[in-house]
This record gives sequence, C-alpha cells and structure tokens, in this order.
Amino acid sequence: MIGYVTLGTNDFPRAAKFYDTLLAEIGAKRMMDFGTFVAWGTDMRQPMLCVTLPHDQKAASVGNGVMVALQAKNLDEIKKLHAKALALGGTDEGAPGPRGDSFFCGYVRDLDGNKLNFFCMA
Repeated sequence: MIGYVTLGTNDFPRAAKFYDTLLAEIGAKRMMDFGTFVAWGTDMRQPMLCVTLPHDQKAASVGNGVMVALQAKNLDEIKKLHAKALALGGTDEGAPGPRGDSFFCGYVRDLDGNKLNFFCMA
C-alpha cells in the first residue's frame, strides 16, 4: 500500500550522499533523481524512500513522532545498517536488538534528524 516516503532536508547534497551510501547496503539505488528530489529503491514497483528540499522553500523540519521503518533481512543486517548510519554521521536512537518476542530493530537519526528504524520479524 505504501508507494514511497519522503523526508525533507536542508542540505540536499549531504543527505543524498548519506542515503546513497546507507541504502546501497540493502541493494537500493537511485530510481529517480530530479536535482532537488531523489527516490531510492530496488524496483519501481516496490516502496521507495525519498529525500527532497521542501517545495515551499521553507526550512525542512523533523516531525515529532514520525519515523521511517526500513525492513531488513535479519538481525545481522540491522546491526550492519545501524553501524553504517552511525559511521556516516547519523546518531543512535536505540541499539539493535529484540523488542518483544519476534520483533528486532535498531533506531538512528539521519543527518537532518529524521528518525529511521531498521527492523525484521523473527
């Protein structure tokens, strides 16, 4: 049902580089690039993650309670993505590990403060 999720940025080149490197870890690449908007995915028929400069030319801001959850294959991939995001300058919002009996995840914030969750179901 979800086609794509868009995150705002105030530093487009920095955000694009962050997501180029981070999302390559799960085989995603730029599917659309319009100079101020990039969409990453693995297939045009699958949901994508996008970054953009706000259309209204006002500052991008982080939504309180807003989070993008990116599905991982397993806990090892969650750990890999979490570590890569931190290495790229993201900040830790919750170490990778179990959250309940069958849900595993790790939380980070990107360079603009957008919250990401890498998760899998056991």
